[in-house]
Amino acid sequence: MPAITRRNLIASTAAFATASALPMPAWASGRSMAQAGRGFGELSGDDIRLTIADHSFATGGRSGHAFAVNGTVPGPLIRLREGQDVRLHVTNSLAEDSSIHWHGLLLPFQFDGVPGVSFPGIRPGETFTYEFPVRQAGTYWWHSHSGLQEQAGHYGPIVIDADDPDPRYDRDYVLLLSEFTPMHPHAIMRKLKVGEHYFNRQMQTASDGDMPGEMRRMWGAMRMNPRDISDVSGATYAFLVNGHGPDDQLAFPFTPGDRIRLRIINGSAMTFFNVRIPGVPMTVIAADGQDVDEVEVDEFQIGVAETYDVIIAPPGGSHAFVAEAMDRSGMGVASLTSHAGHRADPPPLRETPTLTMVDMGMMDHGAHGGGAIDHSMRDVSMLPSDVKIGPGLDMVAAMPADRMDYPGLGLDDVPHRVLRYTDLRSKRTNPDREVDRKLEIHLTGNMERYMWSLDGKKFSAVTDDPIRFGYDERVRVKLVNDTMMAHPIHLHGHFFELVNGADHMHQPLKHTVIVQPGSTATFDLTANEPGDWAFHCHLLYHMHAGMMQVVTVRPFPEGDA
Repeated sequence: MPAITRRNLIASTAAFATASALPMPAWASGRSMAQAGRGFGELSGDDIRLTIADHSFATGGRSGHAFAVNGTVPGPLIRLREGQDVRLHVTNSLAEDSSIHWHGLLLPFQFDGVPGVSFPGIRPGETFTYEFPVRQAGTYWWHSHSGLQEQAGHYGPIVIDADDPDPRYDRDYVLLLSEFTPMHPHAIMRKLKVGEHYFNRQMQTASDGDMPGEMRRMWGAMRMNPRDISDVSGATYAFLVNGHGPDDQLAFPFTPGDRIRLRIINGSAMTFFNVRIPGVPMTVIAADGQDVDEVEVDEFQIGVAETYDVIIAPPGGSHAFVAEAMDRSGMGVASLTSHAGHRADPPPLRETPTLTMVDMGMMDHGAHGGGAIDHSMRDVSMLPSDVKIGPGLDMVAAMPADRMDYPGLGLDDVPHRVLRYTDLRSKRTNPDREVDRKLEIHLTGNMERYMWSLDGKKFSAVTDDPIRFGYDERVRVKLVNDTMMAHPIHLHGHFFELVNGADHMHQPLKHTVIVQPGSTATFDLTANEPGDWAFHCHLLYHMHAGMMQVVTVRPFPEGDA
């Protein structure tokens, strides 16, 4: 393969954009399209073939266009084994460029699947072959990294079986959480740019009498509403489990006495889910595909792009698996049942949570409503010099604090056990390495204009200004969220260690971390995968609006820099 550099990659991507006009896609021309299946089959082996095509999709009374892979939404489960070499032949039958990113997999950067960063993309009618050794085990997923295709069905699960079978469970199920809307994703983006509250149907109003006047004035001064939780809600989305809406009666059979491994993947575009099985404890055994010490919980929040593996031992009967949207505007539902044909009734939606000044980084984390409030935002002059000050930055958190111990919005006052990042401890011992240097990155935005960025700078593929790491350099990265929304931040091609209070040799490995509003999150990264890698918020419309950057790990061979 010829050497790939950022410069010739950007040039080849630009050439794609100026190619001759493409035929109108089927969904836009009114031509009939095949109906995509709900759910997915399984593919395995050393040679796997995937085809991306236009389809229609329907669930829960909603129907519309979808990008289906091998005829289903989600696309097929790709089941691999640790240590094998795999070739994935991806054919693009669309009238536009496409791609597949193998989320969480360690591989050569030119097969990571990000157009404009690591390869040019897959042109209409062409086939691209991804080829790499499988260096890990665990639960992962794949999705498009082209435009907004991921929102419209272009995603699917990955399971990599370990060399040594795990004796702790008898059954193994994948539960892939996502959303579906008949609204075209670019129409959603346009509406968010016009008014970022467009899809919010749960806003507090002046008539709400449960907020003190001083608090109301503070929210008004920030031009924010304490119910501004999700950019797109259940009024627009149907929430899916394995492509099935709540009315589809999806069920997973079991025999009383079974121990069941559930591989739970948040493959949504924009939704944080709170996951529980009422009455059934869950033992978390892996986070983002990496083994952790067992911890028993009753509920956990899963951010966009995260995965958690749990083991359950349900008693006989039918039990509801519930993935409730963080803003509680809807839920994905399935049943675990030992009685053929039976289904569990899900619990009702809980009350919509309300943000506080602590959530906004405007009050000391320890105050919880009774402490002193900082009425002024932190002076922008206190920001690092490489943070760009301009219209894309409309606030700075006054008192950002580490919130690794926070279970997620709406879960800090429930009566049962909820997972926190501070509960996670790597099952394997990490190498004993000291940190070489420290780096601070700010998550920035202007919510009113729907502008999102890192360090105040919107991503542009033609701006060659990456975040630079030396090969094998160990860097402590502190993320500071200067916005009023939680962001799931994902680094391609690497796992990092969360600085969560565990001893440094047992800090949990993850590829995605939720950074709470007005808060900080810190990880240690050993940059040992050479190449150019995407680093971005995994809320799809935030990434599309500019909250992304390229991480470059050098050295390259002479002349490729």
